[in-house]
Amino acid sequence: MLSKLSVRDLDVAGRRVFVRVDFNVPLNERQEVTDDTRIRASLDTLRLLLDRGAILILGSHLGRPDGKVAPAYSLSPAADRLAELVDVPVRFARDCVGREVQEAVAQMRNGSILMLENLRFHAGEEANSPEFAAELAALADLYVNDAFGTAHRAHASTAGMTRHFEYRAAGLLMERELSFLGQLLSAPERPACALLGGAKLGTKIPIIRNLLEHLDTLMIGGGMAFTFFKALGLGVGKSIVDPSLLEVALQTIRSAKESKREILLPVDIVVARELSDDADTQVVLPTDIPEGWMGLDIGPKTVDLYTQVIQASKSVFWNGPMGVFEVPKFSRGTLSLAKALAEATSQGAITVVGGGDSVAAITQLKLAKRFTHVSTGGGASLEFMEGRVLPGVEALTDAKEAVV
Repeated sequence: MLSKLSVRDLDVAGRRVFVRVDFNVPLNERQEVTDDTRIRASLDTLRLLLDRGAILILGSHLGRPDGKVAPAYSLSPAADRLAELVDVPVRFARDCVGREVQEAVAQMRNGSILMLENLRFHAGEEANSPEFAAELAALADLYVNDAFGTAHRAHASTAGMTRHFEYRAAGLLMERELSFLGQLLSAPERPACALLGGAKLGTKIPIIRNLLEHLDTLMIGGGMAFTFFKALGLGVGKSIVDPSLLEVALQTIRSAKESKREILLPVDIVVARELSDDADTQVVLPTDIPEGWMGLDIGPKTVDLYTQVIQASKSVFWNGPMGVFEVPKFSRGTLSLAKALAEATSQGAITVVGGGDSVAAITQLKLAKRFTHVSTGGGASLEFMEGRVLPGVEALTDAKEAVV
């Protein structure tokens, strides 16, 4: 999955290049972009293509319009913001296929940009319709995918249309994602560990199982820790538990021991009777959670233990908060370990963050620039770390097969 043809290797001068970008950005009531992180993430690829004289046709989705035209999900604000960032006029098409779009493409010149309207205004995008894919492909000579966040979806713009191109290249952002995430699974610098949190164990079991084959230590936090505790016979009070996964949790612990990997569970817990910033709290051992109380964060001794593991590691993957970090009283575990990871990065460790809540935590702390890599793909990064093949990546040309 890693050695894919790079956009750097394409001869693009005077050629129409369809670039699948991820401009699924938040908009306010005035239809203004409130966070342009994803647009900025595409700039390296777009500037490289512009500098080499390409004709750029950009396609993206925004939100879930369910295959219908919905003005609230128009990509026009994203096109306006892109124009400000690249300092090049960005023409906006009111559709993504059809005669009007074809005529707009025919009028383009080297170094120009056309932003297509939301691909998901057509049901054929998510359905991976061959007809819709063919219409999109007819707009361009070359294909570049720089939208890692959608690479786990077999949609028309990520999979179907690629069949119409001899060369399908990875953009620079896609390259970075595959490089850093791939290194963790193929050749991590050791010791290598993962910090995994979040509420639901069911969504993390595939990741845990795959990472146990590649990393040395897995540190567990968040609500999913209590299913492990319950499986081990401990009382968990009112803490969140998935009864259907108790045997799976035990088997996961056994598998770790058999493979000589280590799973660490919290050694102390912050508990409260209710999820409130005004609630009374206690810090207790996992064996001493009172009836009627619930675990809502890891405790200070766990923070110290996990920090020690992070400091001793050369590669770290983090996904998921350690507690209910949206509530300040139960955010200390998550924020403390975010700072520990940032410090480890400054000491030379490779630190990779994947997943929306983890990214939100480091953004809140203004620490994002202090990590080696912050993945732009929530679901895609998790499926990648599960070891699953991503359709949008599989569709790209293998570097060894390309003679451009």
